Amino acid sequence: MQLILCEKPSQAKEIAALVGASKRGEGCLLGNGVIVTWCIGHLLRMAEPDEINPNWKEWRLEQLPMIPGEWSMRVDADKAKQFKAIKSLLTQATSVVIATDAGREGEMIAREIIEHCNWRKGPVHRLWASSQDEATLRKALASLLPGASKEPLYWSALARSRADYIVGMNMTRLYSLLAKQQGYQGVLSVGRVQTPTLALVVARDREIARFVSKPFFEVVITADGGHGRTFAAQWLPVAQVADEEGRCINGPIAQQLAARLRGQAAQVASVEVKRMREQPPLPFSLSALQQICDRKFGFGVQQTLDIAQSLYEKHKATTYPRSDCRYLPVAMLEEVKPVLQALAQSDPSLGPLVMQLDSRLRSAAWNDEKVNASDHHAIIPTMGVIDLSAMTEDERRVYELIRLHYLMQFMPAHEYDRTEVMLVALGQQFKAVGKVIAVTGWRALMAKSSAAESDEAEDSDAGGQELPPLEQGQVCPVTDAQVVEKKTTPPKFFTQGTLIAAMKGIARYVADPRLKAKLSETSGIGTEATRAAIIEGLIKRGFLLSSKRSVKTTEAAQSLIDALPQPLTDPGTTALWEQALSAIERGELTLDQFVATQAQWITHLVHEAKQAGRGALQIAATPTQACPLCSAPMRKRSGANGPFWGCTRWPDCKGVVDGGGKKKRARKRVEGTA
Repeated sequence: MQLILCEKPSQAKEIAALVGASKRGEGCLLGNGVIVTWCIGHLLRMAEPDEINPNWKEWRLEQLPMIPGEWSMRVDADKAKQFKAIKSLLTQATSVVIATDAGREGEMIAREIIEHCNWRKGPVHRLWASSQDEATLRKALASLLPGASKEPLYWSALARSRADYIVGMNMTRLYSLLAKQQGYQGVLSVGRVQTPTLALVVARDREIARFVSKPFFEVVITADGGHGRTFAAQWLPVAQVADEEGRCINGPIAQQLAARLRGQAAQVASVEVKRMREQPPLPFSLSALQQICDRKFGFGVQQTLDIAQSLYEKHKATTYPRSDCRYLPVAMLEEVKPVLQALAQSDPSLGPLVMQLDSRLRSAAWNDEKVNASDHHAIIPTMGVIDLSAMTEDERRVYELIRLHYLMQFMPAHEYDRTEVMLVALGQQFKAVGKVIAVTGWRALMAKSSAAESDEAEDSDAGGQELPPLEQGQVCPVTDAQVVEKKTTPPKFFTQGTLIAAMKGIARYVADPRLKAKLSETSGIGTEATRAAIIEGLIKRGFLLSSKRSVKTTEAAQSLIDALPQPLTDPGTTALWEQALSAIERGELTLDQFVATQAQWITHLVHEAKQAGRGALQIAATPTQACPLCSAPMRKRSGANGPFWGCTRWPDCKGVVDGGGKKKRARKRVEGTA
């Protein structure tokens, strides 16, 4: 009997229909010699510290470091019924097909059950599918991979999980206990990915706080190009009056120059025309989708992930959502026509547009080399005909973005002529930039679609003017000259979307060239599947305050980052981990070797912090008064109208005590707290 182990009930239902398993059983569907069952995410969890050693239940410094001698898993109490069903079904199975999500985490979800049940009765196969539509699943079922081909993903995932456990368990207890000695009542959570992420936001907040705005001045002339047409050109300041970025910082000089320029003549020194070609924006990875949905719709990163998961799982409208790749395999070109036909059937209004597309075009998105470096390809529409009316408004908006970026791949490149003119007046240089569109190409879709507009699709020369015909040596009278005063602006606060981008592009924050290269290879810190949860976790723990427009750190977060050893806040540490995890996948390093190295490292950090004692952490004590609603401890929070004391169980309990000590319930004006 073949047992197909899926990740979720919805996926199991789809596969069961394809293999003829239509009879309902206990936690499964069966028939035609096949049993299809399902997990509900991870059915197993790592044993809690006190389950490993009863003495570890109480948090005490003298117990640290805590390094498990043996690793054990426990069945999640909420999922015990389904685990029992799968365990029973395994006794009947002569072979197993792992059909969980294609990736490191999906491999672990299935393998940890097989290992925990010690199942060895037959071969293991792997179903590897990028989407849940019928055509893709049929193809994957017909070409199962040997289970051994993906098993190294499991050992790598298990190594990461165990090392994360050692770091989080020891460092969280260590710094929480040190903080408690100073009167702080909360938990200071530490993690391999969450801590360097938090350090990024702390650094940005402090950079903004230290920023001092400085004025600079632009001189813009209006010149007569003949034939009744004028154009604008901007002064290029000489080094003596400019800052390191070439901006004039001497206001009187700028004013004097503008006054002298009026009525003078500017001579054309050079005219350079270049034909520019812009390829369409690539299809989405999850992080790219989260960034644009944050900017365009104000969606939180978890909200976007939930919507993308629904489009994949519930509506079968798009492919696997947790992809870190923005490219497509060349082999999928054969699916282009079926996908376009399905899109037109699902939305008849697309019919005329689909007729205009050229399915033979190969944009930069079709790249086997880029896809081979990832477990998945970009998020695109499936070959299934879908019911758009069944989608919520938000689902429809995200779906249309994904669809739009796919359709763009079959439109010509956007082409325009960019003209750069250099002029000289009163011995000073001026530059004018012009733009004339030659081929609208894929940008025609931007104008037609309500889902249009992405960061990448913004015109790099949006401000380019249409210049009159100009020739080298031509003299153009200056009809006007104006000084525009501007000020330097600080970096922007992170939003959830830009923080996702920073996590993915973390390499730019690392100095070591080897670690920088590794982080570039591995798409940063965290994964497409976990980044949203990491940010949500930092918000819930009170380290980050989030609103639609910004993400900022709390005092506790800043104190923690200041106290932690540099390797724990440095994203380069994750690069070293990824190097080791890749070595495990290649069979060059064992699980036990990796975990032992991390245990040794954490032991060293714990001993150093213990020796430093109270000096290892400086943090303000939390208030001792109790919440007026639930009696839990209170702590300082930041709101739209300034700081206030809020319940530590926020937002489940919204008890508030204002600065005067008067007890109040939470007010609507308090924003961005979690």
